Amino acid sequence: MKVLITGGAGFIGSNLALKLLKKGYEVRVIDNLSKQVHGENPNKSYSYNLIKDKVEFILGDVSKKEDWDKALTSDIDIVYHFAAETGTGQSMYEVSKYVNTNIGGTGILLDKIVNDKSLNLKKVIVASSRAIYGEGKFRCAHDGIVYPLSRKDEDMKNGDFEVKCPKCSQNVVMELTDEESLSHPTSVYGYTKKVQEELSILVGKSVDVPVCAFRFQNVYGPGQSLKNPYTGILSIFSTQIKNNNDINIFEDGKETRDFVYIDDVTDALMLAIDNDKANYEVFNVGSNERTDVITIAETLRDKYKSNVNINISGNYRVGDIKDNQADLTKISKLLGYKPKTNFKKGISNFVDWVESQEVEKDNYSKSIEEMKKKGLYK
Repeated sequence: MKVLITGGAGFIGSNLALKLLKKGYEVRVIDNLSKQVHGENPNKSYSYNLIKDKVEFILGDVSKKEDWDKALTSDIDIVYHFAAETGTGQSMYEVSKYVNTNIGGTGILLDKIVNDKSLNLKKVIVASSRAIYGEGKFRCAHDGIVYPLSRKDEDMKNGDFEVKCPKCSQNVVMELTDEESLSHPTSVYGYTKKVQEELSILVGKSVDVPVCAFRFQNVYGPGQSLKNPYTGILSIFSTQIKNNNDINIFEDGKETRDFVYIDDVTDALMLAIDNDKANYEVFNVGSNERTDVITIAETLRDKYKSNVNINISGNYRVGDIKDNQADLTKISKLLGYKPKTNFKKGISNFVDWVESQEVEKDNYSKSIEEMKKKGLYK
């Protein structure tokens, strides 16, 4: 079969492409080689070079119909739709850009699926995000399971970063977030992913083209962009350390994330191709563990043998969440997914890879200044 990967020169797409090629699939990639991700010279981009000359490559933008017409043709059997603007913080002030790419680009794809009768698609697999859950699922001692809204600005200004019950305002305890959890994103990015997956499944059902969506947690590993200062905490911290710059940690540093290794993510994506149990479903893709930000910073500093300072600033960004870990019951039961790489092993692999790369310029302070000007970093 022939597979189209939109955004296939990116971190996840390029690793998936290699796995598909090993399994005997033909692969076509469309990607705009964004400077934010790949740098000024994409020929020096690690992820692009993973697939260069190995796949059929189209330089194009998913927000343009003419580029979709080049990429999605009658010989394509499977579409992996990854092309998107990512990053919760940046999405809060580049709203039009995120909506046009993530929702608009998906709209063009769905238009084509409905109206282009030459297509012979067997499945569409959409990259979604845990960002659609917002804060996620919590338990209140008084009110039971609750789905809190964004934390209040006045609490965070006073250094109280805990999630509160929306009914009684008491502190709540994180539960594993399952796919049936309430969806109410706290960022523009999260909303675009919510709309993207819901539209895709709705339209797919209407024309009998199977669609499924994967809600990725924090994906990391060798090959993720070290140039992008807007997303990817491991790469951001690594670039800061390699430039001998101190690390500034938001909030109290105790916020946690579910870091899932790239090989586990691509394994999950492969499981959906010919499994009918995936059709019209959404799945969490995570690691079965969570790690706090202080631990991440300290682990990276130790592994790089650095003495940079780690500053817990108390600053915070509008749209960020407190804690997160995915419930993997559904994907394990229906698709047989089991993460194989724990964080200890995965971060060692990541650091070894970073050590083999050129040190990139640290543009993180620039991204923070942009947020400050918009009143989104406090």
